Amino acid sequence: MSLLLGIFANDVFPVFLIAAVGFALARLRGADVRTLSKITFNALSPCLVFHLVVTSPIGAADFARMTALAVVTIAGIGLIARAITLPLRLDRGLATAFLIVVMFSNSGNYGLPVVLFAFGPTALAHATVYFVVNAAAAYTVGVLLASAGKRPVREAVTGLARIPAVGAVLAAAVVKAAGVTLPLPVLRPIEMLSAAAIPVMVLVLGMQLERGARPSRPLLVGLAALLSLVVMPLLASAASAALGLAGPARQAAILQSGMPSAVLTTILALEFEVAPSFVTSCVTLSTLLSPLTVTLLIAWLT
Repeated sequence: MSLLLGIFANDVFPVFLIAAVGFALARLRGADVRTLSKITFNALSPCLVFHLVVTSPIGAADFARMTALAVVTIAGIGLIARAITLPLRLDRGLATAFLIVVMFSNSGNYGLPVVLFAFGPTALAHATVYFVVNAAAAYTVGVLLASAGKRPVREAVTGLARIPAVGAVLAAAVVKAAGVTLPLPVLRPIEMLSAAAIPVMVLVLGMQLERGARPSRPLLVGLAALLSLVVMPLLASAASAALGLAGPARQAAILQSGMPSAVLTTILALEFEVAPSFVTSCVTLSTLLSPLTVTLLIAWLT
């Protein structure tokens, strides 16, 4: 018990304490989460991703294995979720909402700081790969699922070009492959913005939780949380064994896969009118339950 309390206090509680500051800013001061989210999405996250990839010891093979794990895990949980929706006879909107909240995890705002606190910078570099793949999948597969014919496949795929973090990965890969050393006037601003990314991400998480709602369809919401927080990391564990991931890579992969539902799914639900209240309930409940499951995951992986 003392081990679990120590893990919670050192690795999980700091994230929720910073998130509480964001929650209070939104609730008491009316802070605008949209502006801070745009800053994070367009400036801080790309710099974090670029800096981690350029400076990380991850080789091309490890990068490919982590990418494969993320794809297999997201696709696997999606198939499981789809199989569950069939006997439940959910309408199209609710079935789609169930799929997107289960498939896409909060591996950025929540996952990156927890991985850093729990397992250090090497694991964080691997976690970044999962984060980028998860984001790319959400903006392509997630959009296609949510739009259900309202938006063509080509438009969703070309939307990847508008994700700054994806561009940052490509740019970092070119720099690393070419063996280029960036000049200090370029590197230092990137490092400063990178250092700001994680705390601001957690503030955004708290501000977004301030918009939470009481669960609608509580049993279905609970089932979605179970798949996200318990079943998905089990899938990632099996995939990591099959792909030969070990050490910090395995720790990062499994912990990232066990994060609660992505806040981005609420945006997709609102944009395409796929049970937005249900999606918000799933994000809120899975996030509130996650301290328990994430603490147990860290203990298991330590």
